[in-house]
Amino acid sequence: MGVHRTSGQVGADDAAFLAQVSAAVFHNPFSDARHAVDLALAGAEDDTPRAELLERVVHRVESRLMEIAGGDSLDVRRFRGELRQSIEHAALFLLFHRYADAFDAFIEAQVAGDAGGHGASFTRALMNDLEAYGFRKDAAAHMVAVFFQMRRAFYFIDQSLTGRAPCMRSLRARLWNNICTADIGRYASLLTDRMEDFSTILLGPTGSGKGAAAAAIGRSGFIPYDPRRDAFVDVFTAAFIPINLSAYPDTLIESELFGHRKGAFTGAIDTYDGVLGRCSPHGAVFLDEIGEVSIPVQIKLLRVLQERSFTPVGSHTPLPFRGRVIAATHQDLGAMRAAGTFRDDFYYRLCSDVIEVPPLRLRLAEDPGELELLLERVLLRIVGHEDSGLVDEVATALRRDVPADYAWPGNVRELEQATRRILMGHAFRPDAARSNADDRTALGEGVDAGALTAKGLVSLYCRVLYARHGTYEDVARRVELDRRTVKKHIVGEG
Repeated sequence: MGVHRTSGQVGADDAAFLAQVSAAVFHNPFSDARHAVDLALAGAEDDTPRAELLERVVHRVESRLMEIAGGDSLDVRRFRGELRQSIEHAALFLLFHRYADAFDAFIEAQVAGDAGGHGASFTRALMNDLEAYGFRKDAAAHMVAVFFQMRRAFYFIDQSLTGRAPCMRSLRARLWNNICTADIGRYASLLTDRMEDFSTILLGPTGSGKGAAAAAIGRSGFIPYDPRRDAFVDVFTAAFIPINLSAYPDTLIESELFGHRKGAFTGAIDTYDGVLGRCSPHGAVFLDEIGEVSIPVQIKLLRVLQERSFTPVGSHTPLPFRGRVIAATHQDLGAMRAAGTFRDDFYYRLCSDVIEVPPLRLRLAEDPGELELLLERVLLRIVGHEDSGLVDEVATALRRDVPADYAWPGNVRELEQATRRILMGHAFRPDAARSNADDRTALGEGVDAGALTAKGLVSLYCRVLYARHGTYEDVARRVELDRRTVKKHIVGEG
C-alpha cells in the first residue's frame, strides 16, 4: 500500500476503494444506501455517530489519495478513462468535505444578513485546490457553485426538518432529489441551469411543515460562481419568495402575483412588481395554499409555466419569468380536480414532483422518540439554548395531559403552542374535548344503542373525521356541509 505507483495506475484494492467513494458521491446523503457505503468506507459499526463516521471516511479518502499520488501532488490528468473519473470523484468528495465548515459559516452569515454581499473569501483557496488537482478553471468554478448548492441543500434539509421517524427520513431524501436529482453527476453536468421547468407540489395538513420544506428547496437553487470577483452572482436569501394565496382576496391576488402598472385600477398609484417580477433567475416562488386560487388565476399561472412569461395587470407587454415554482396545499387536489375546481392541465404542469409532508400523528406513531427530538428544536427556538431538563419536563407534561391516540390536528404548529402553554402554566389541555378513540367509541355505542340525535351523530362523526384528516375543509367536503357548520359541530360553537 505504501509503495510508489507507476504514474496513472492503481492496484485492485485501490480501484475497489475508489469505486466505493464514487458510490458515496452519487448516493443521496439522506439515504440508507449512502449510510451503508460510509460504514464500509470507514470500517465502522452501524451505531457510529454521523459526525464521527464522516470524519473517518474523509480521513481514509485523503490517506488513500495521498498513497495513490505516490508522494507527488495529486493530478487527475495523470489518469485515463474510468480510473480518471474515479480519481476525480474522490478528489471532489475530499474537497467538498474539507470546505464544508467554511460553506456552513457562509450560509449562516447570509441567513443572519452578515455575509457582506455575495463574496466568499474561502472560495479562492477552494479554486486553487481544484486547479491544483488538475481541473480546468471553468470546471473548477462550476464545481464551486455545485458545492455551494449541495451544502445549502444538506444544511437546510438537515436543520429544518427534524425527525428520525421513517416518514421523515423519506421526506429528507425526497427533498434532496428534488434539488439535486437522484443522479448528482448528471445534474452537475446537464441540469444546473434547467431546473426552472421542474415545478413541485407539496401536500400535507396544515402545520405539518410544508413551508419549511418549500424554503429548503427555494433556498437551495443553483447560483453560479464568478471567480474574477470571488463571489456568487446572487444571494440565496433573496432568491426565495413565498406568498400565501389565501391571504389575498380575488381582487388583489393577480396584482400580488403578476404586479401592475400605474393607473391599472383605482388605487394603483404607482407601478408594482409582483412576486413573479421580483423572482431572480436563480430563485423560486412559493405559492402556498394553491388550492385557494380561482380558475381564472389558475389559467394565468398555467401560461406562466408553459410560456415562462407573465403580463402585469394593466400592461400588454409580457415579461420573462425564469424562476422555479413551488406550490403547496392541505386540500385534496384529486377531489378538487374531480369537482372541477382545480384544473387538470394546471395540475400536470405543476406536478413534476409531488412530495407529501407527513402529519405529526404519523411521525409519533412510527417513532415515539420523535417527540423529544422535536421538543429539542422547539425549545431551542423559544429559550435560545439547549436544555435537556426542560425537554424532559415538557415531554412528561405532554404524555400526562394528552391522550395516547391524540391526532394533533394542528401538527407541529400545535406542538409548539402546547410547549408554550406548558412553559407558562405547567399543563396543556388539547382543544378537542375528547380523544379520537373516545369519539369513535361514543359514535359506535351511540349508533348501536339508537341513542344519538341527528345533531349528535353528525357532531361525533365530524370530530372523528377531523382527528383523522386535520382540517375543517376536508371534513366539510366529506360530509357535504359548509366549513362553518362543520366547525360548530367540532368545537361546539353556537
